[in-house]
Amino acid sequence: LGSVIAYFTSAKFLLYLGHALSTWGDRMWHFAVSVFLVELYGNSLLLTAVYGLVVAGSVLLLGALIGDWVDKNSRLKVAQTSLIVQNSSVILCGIILMIIFLFKTQLLTLYHGWLLTLCYILVITIANIANLASTATAITIQRDWIVVVAGEDRSKLADMNATIRRIDQLTNILAPMAVGQIMTFGSPMIGCGFISGWNLMSMCVEYLLLWKVYQKTPTLALKSAKVEESELKQLNVKKESDMKPTEGVQLIIEKDVTGFEPQQKEIGCAARIAEPFITFRDGWVAYYNQPVFLAGMGLAFLYMTVLGFDCITTGYAYTQGLSGSVLSLLMGASAVTGIMGTIAFTWLRRKCGLIRTGFISGVAQFACLILCVISVFMPGSPMDLTVSPFADISARLFENEPLPTIASPESEMIFATGMPNLLNGSTTPANSDPEMSPDPVPLISVSLLFAGVIAARVGLWSFDLTVTQLLQENVVESERGIINGVQNSMNYLLDLLHFIMVILAPNPEAFGLLVLISVSFVAMGHIMYFRFAQKSLGKQLFVCHTPDPKAAPDSSPPGNTSTV
Repeated sequence: LGSVIAYFTSAKFLLYLGHALSTWGDRMWHFAVSVFLVELYGNSLLLTAVYGLVVAGSVLLLGALIGDWVDKNSRLKVAQTSLIVQNSSVILCGIILMIIFLFKTQLLTLYHGWLLTLCYILVITIANIANLASTATAITIQRDWIVVVAGEDRSKLADMNATIRRIDQLTNILAPMAVGQIMTFGSPMIGCGFISGWNLMSMCVEYLLLWKVYQKTPTLALKSAKVEESELKQLNVKKESDMKPTEGVQLIIEKDVTGFEPQQKEIGCAARIAEPFITFRDGWVAYYNQPVFLAGMGLAFLYMTVLGFDCITTGYAYTQGLSGSVLSLLMGASAVTGIMGTIAFTWLRRKCGLIRTGFISGVAQFACLILCVISVFMPGSPMDLTVSPFADISARLFENEPLPTIASPESEMIFATGMPNLLNGSTTPANSDPEMSPDPVPLISVSLLFAGVIAARVGLWSFDLTVTQLLQENVVESERGIINGVQNSMNYLLDLLHFIMVILAPNPEAFGLLVLISVSFVAMGHIMYFRFAQKSLGKQLFVCHTPDPKAAPDSSPPGNTSTV
């Protein structure tokens, strides 16, 4: 009993609990805000598309600056500030959306509808601020706090990373389902009120949990100041462990007092204006110079894909005749295989070491995606490259057809699941005719497609955890924030490119081509990781052995010493 109580009051468990609350609120909000914007703008996808573009562009441009802010401030201040900003923004957004839902008719008549447009802009802007704060929270907790809490035990760090991902997988499925049911059987306004109330309660609990974790982990109070790059290369775990705590504290205080404050007084107006641009440049240069650069780029390339359970793939599934209930089951299966991936990661890491785990995971993911390639050429695949990708768009423009909407007899089901068909504007399977029963679409192609996508989640999440831990172990403490901020920017950049790819080829007939391009980018990402692994381990890459847990020889590339 004593050990159970000790676990539930440990810093590790409190960190898990805080992350679960934070992630649950995030997933509810990200799901609901897109549905709210669709509902508000006459069932058009315009506001949702604008919101997605603004969010991706903001993280792309500001990721390095957010990371730099995380590096330059104390851990507790960063965590508390980002928590308050994120939750307050969501609460404010919820209140504004409730007002819009209540008084939309009156707002349309005021100032020729400009007041309503201003409300839309305000909602998107505040929601974007919430997402930026969420990015800061993810960087500081998942990339920094977790490393400090784990201490120098890399196995404990791997287990904590895997647990965090399992929490993510569960909340990805359960949170949208919960808020979707509330909005379906209640109303969008009730959904807004519920999310605002949840974030208010969650903010208070998370704030308390952060403080408890901070108190239980004294090393969180010690944060290395920025030092010269030549000095950073000489740092290693042994030297850090040999340093007395009092000496470490004295060093940081001296640098804070004598190093930073006078510089702030001497900075002129022009230098202040140029500082963000210099930080942006320095962040990307530092990212490029990291020994794990190729591994990080390999992970980013996996975002350039339509082979996931986003609105694009689910929209395509609707054109092939899959129902919402079947898709929800497939999403549940993907969550199960994702959790299996986290289990496989911890087992492989113990047996083969960290770098080999990434290589094995990459091979497993790519092998599963071969099923998706085969599906493109199987019966039932609508791929037809003779059809112009802009045929549907030009037809709507020249024939004055309405913009795509999600209104249909099954709209309630879509509203609950959040899976509208973005490819042809309805939930009716492609080539359907209301006057006559359409010929059934063979399910061989779409079955192989989703079998490959679901099976690949094992390798995908194991690979994701590998790169995450490589960044945690091999990026020096004073640069964790900015490097992970740039990594987030790279992820968003490739994710943005995948949406642009879909915009250029939106028809179901072109989806097979998008699948082939996606698999190509996944292959390029794993080739980059293979090059990194080859540089790190050489011929030993293909020799799988049980590593010494104390030495963990293959978790750090040559020429770089782990800072864990």
